[in-house]
Amino acid sequence: MFAADQVTKLEEAEAVWSKRDPMSEPQSIEWRFRARRFARVATLIEHHVAETGRCRILDLGGKESYWRIANPLLEALSGRVEVVLLNNEAQPPATRPGFSDLRGDACDTGLLDGEHFDIVHSNSVIEHVGDEGAMARFAENVARLGTSYFVQTPNYWFPLEPHFRVPGFQWLPAPVRIALLQRFNLGFYRRAESHAQAREHVESIRLLDHRMMRRLFPDGEIATEWVFGLPKSIMAIRKG
Repeated sequence: MFAADQVTKLEEAEAVWSKRDPMSEPQSIEWRFRARRFARVATLIEHHVAETGRCRILDLGGKESYWRIANPLLEALSGRVEVVLLNNEAQPPATRPGFSDLRGDACDTGLLDGEHFDIVHSNSVIEHVGDEGAMARFAENVARLGTSYFVQTPNYWFPLEPHFRVPGFQWLPAPVRIALLQRFNLGFYRRAESHAQAREHVESIRLLDHRMMRRLFPDGEIATEWVFGLPKSIMAIRKG
């Protein structure tokens, strides 16, 4: 049963809800978590620069703001790292040197046919792409387009759902999740204006577990990010 104190907290949050960029605050907990995970990406980048003198990265669903955590590394490797940000919706044009934008569907089996990158990177995207078939196509593109890859996704078994910011939200029946989103602002989502909109938001996120990531990325190392002894996120990593 959904706890009464949780409902009260949701009601109190209604008046102060705002959707913020988790990478806009260097002191935020999101920044610290991502910066710690990024150490693994930095190792891949340094490896490819050492091998060939350059590193070309495809970031599936990536935002330029995310790469602020890499500023010291990018400054040290100035002119040797290229990042292509691929999204299926229009984004603000990239402004920093070495970054470019590209429109495309990361689940399209013909995506960037003939292209190749040193690293394919994805942070908290695969859980948004759709059903398991779409996830499989996404994973196939990751493996096909990159010599190395780094794919991170929140863990289904971590108690705090990271998008709606409600403990155990992902374990509730779908009708309950939809009803809650029709009543409250939850995490990064404003209160839905209709049942259809709430259902769309709820169904747009499918959290993965360790077994699913292993099945999708059989040639990668599957690593777990632990927080207070709990599995916060899962990473699939291949060093080419």
